[in-house]
Amino acid sequence: MQLRQPDALPTLDEQRAPTVTDQVFDVLYERVVNLSLPPGAKLSEAEVAAQMGVSRQPVRDAFYRLSQLGFIQIRPQRATTVTPISVEAVMQAYFIRRALEEATMREAALRLTPADWDGLERLIELQETANAAGDRAQFHALDDQFHHDICAAAGLEFVWTLVRDNKGHMDRARYLSLSYGASTAWIEHGQILAALRARDPEAAVAAIRDHLSRIEDIISRLKIDRPEVFG
Repeated sequence: MQLRQPDALPTLDEQRAPTVTDQVFDVLYERVVNLSLPPGAKLSEAEVAAQMGVSRQPVRDAFYRLSQLGFIQIRPQRATTVTPISVEAVMQAYFIRRALEEATMREAALRLTPADWDGLERLIELQETANAAGDRAQFHALDDQFHHDICAAAGLEFVWTLVRDNKGHMDRARYLSLSYGASTAWIEHGQILAALRARDPEAAVAAIRDHLSRIEDIISRLKIDRPEVFG
């Protein structure tokens, strides 16, 4: 018996605009990460929907996505709240990110071009400017851009997608540390770039390992300076 061929699948629009749920999620995610919505903050579907000019369904869907990531706690008949920073979640995110970025550095040290190096150098200069201006939001965005551009230039942009999707818990702690740790971060970016320019994979791996491992010191300090943000 001849098997019937399956119907052709529809072509997806890769340039699809973000849905309303995506947009609500992105706004709330950013505010949780940068602590505009601090641990313990209460969230109301109705209030968020009203403030953003949307119906409650996309807000409900965004809340669910945030709860699955561990950023908010939804309790029926009780207030939905932003969760405390979880040290366990931070260290799990660190483990994933370190493994992915160490592997990326081995490739990047051999693949990046002088033009790529120059682009990274420019990002470091912009970070220095943002740090001097006390612009934490811009500094954080440039930090992400630096790591993204290394992945992309190495032909491994999918790695950054995985890192981005797993690093949110690290980001909450790192954002709190920028008032005193930003200078160290951009200096370490310079050390990473130096290893890449030297085309030295092992030095690049060591540099990214040292850079990312600062999260352990950050957690230790925050437990003293900001104990109220932890669960």
